[in-house]
Amino acid sequence: MSKKSDAQLFIVATPIGNKSDFSMHAVETLMNVDLIACEDSRTSANLMESYGIDTKLVSYHKFNEKQRTEEFLRLFKEGKKIALISDAGTPCISDPGRVLVEELFKHGIKITSIPGASAVITFLSMIPRKTEEFAFVGFLPRVKNQQAKVFEKFINTDMVFYESPNRLIETLENIKNSRGENAKVAVGRELTKMFEEVKVGNVSEVIDYFKNNV
Repeated sequence: MSKKSDAQLFIVATPIGNKSDFSMHAVETLMNVDLIACEDSRTSANLMESYGIDTKLVSYHKFNEKQRTEEFLRLFKEGKKIALISDAGTPCISDPGRVLVEELFKHGIKITSIPGASAVITFLSMIPRKTEEFAFVGFLPRVKNQQAKVFEKFINTDMVFYESPNRLIETLENIKNSRGENAKVAVGRELTKMFEEVKVGNVSEVIDYFKNNV
């Protein structure tokens, strides 16, 4: 068997808050690869220490994706096994990784995903919805009129997105202006943590709530 055929990328989901959500499969995988690519080595080192994982960590984020991808391709040619993790949740979902995955497909390198926590699915599973259909749009554009275009595009579909706590009220106000004060919204924060909170209601109610509870 050639060295290249031994090469493999493992996309490993990490907990989104509660460390106990880390799967045994994920832990075993991270213990047995040659290298772990992570967004922030300080954040990941804390999690690795909790589970006795001493595999070498290397930074992989949006500012060095291209450089690291080229470096990893050389390692894969040597038959190395590399794991990709993000700071929290499943890599490549609004986190770095798509550049690497695209290149590995071109080079015929095997890719395996180790399932686990996903903030989007965790959130959707505990709010009332009429259908299974939803659209995940990652992080919204920062410009107000661009946001309005996104809101209009998915006006008949449950739309899910990430937002910074510092911009939450402003974005909710944009939803109110775009869809009206009775538009139904749900906001989740600190998911799986001690102070987990999910608020559901019309957008005006939710704005009033977070103005007093952020």
